[in-house]
Amino acid sequence: MKTVKLRINDRVIETTEGKTVLEAAKEAGIYIPTLCYHPAVKPFGGCRICIVEIEKMRGFPTSCSTPVAEGMVVRTNTPQLEHLRRGVLELIITEHPYECLTCPANRRCELQEVAGKIGMKEITLPYIEKHLPAYRSDPFFDRDYNLCILCGRCVRVCDEVRGANVIAFTQRSSKTVIGTAFGRPLKESGCQFCGACVDACPTGALEEWARKWEGEGDKKVLTTCPYCGVGCQLNLTVKNGRIIESVPDADNDVNRGQACVKGRFGIAEFVHHPDRLKQPLIKKDGQFVEASWDEALDLIASKLASFKKEEVAVLASARCTNEENYVTQKFTRTVLGSNNVDHCARL
Repeated sequence: MKTVKLRINDRVIETTEGKTVLEAAKEAGIYIPTLCYHPAVKPFGGCRICIVEIEKMRGFPTSCSTPVAEGMVVRTNTPQLEHLRRGVLELIITEHPYECLTCPANRRCELQEVAGKIGMKEITLPYIEKHLPAYRSDPFFDRDYNLCILCGRCVRVCDEVRGANVIAFTQRSSKTVIGTAFGRPLKESGCQFCGACVDACPTGALEEWARKWEGEGDKKVLTTCPYCGVGCQLNLTVKNGRIIESVPDADNDVNRGQACVKGRFGIAEFVHHPDRLKQPLIKKDGQFVEASWDEALDLIASKLASFKKEEVAVLASARCTNEENYVTQKFTRTVLGSNNVDHCARL
């Protein structure tokens, strides 16, 4: 890729051709506020918060959609820019409830962060209440579009990344809202419940049930999803020794910030379910009782040894990794001496 040099504020930045001003600034650690920008989708330029000044360019272009050019001179924090950003943000906030303390996204809200970074101290315009219904009948997460800032991130992720096209901008002008065709519930609109829209939402408009009132976690743990052999990487939020949230990790080449419904919403319930088996069970006197792993493995080995090789068949699971399934078939063929091995790839 061709290298491009440009100046942002007082720094000379070197980046690659094809990147945007915003991407170049992020690489250099220079903060430009954004709300509609999301790295997984195409530039949108809808919120106008990321505007900058560029020499020899008219107006105030959005940094998220303006490609870098050799010799470009960019300013990101002039008094005029700060004034314009506060004006745009004030218009957004006039249609957004102020009760941050009761919002499920409090302290995780990007609108809060941007307001703090650009120095919003007061709102002079009157508040306009939307009076929109909150959708609480869909599985896994609520939709409260009174908290929506119409950034379009959920719509674009659903379209460009997942290819589902379940939600879209509906109606026009001041009545514009995010919704489904004919206002149907998500479960009747082809939704995969992958949670990509929830992860993309910068406010509390889309909020997972299990995470809603848990607050901040104690730590995050990177792990591999156990539901199948793909190897999706998940960041687990842990609080008081319990998993409260499972979010796909964006910084890997396996799932690139995406997950299926099981990985996104099924981890905590599975791990902490009261019926989950945590110890091997063996049958004694007609009843299953807990046993040690050594005791269970010795029992299995003795049982398998009692059969002839033509009497043995082994079924592997699609929920195992490729490596585990390889070991399974190798064990069946070389140890048990049977070629009766199969694999169910149907989830």
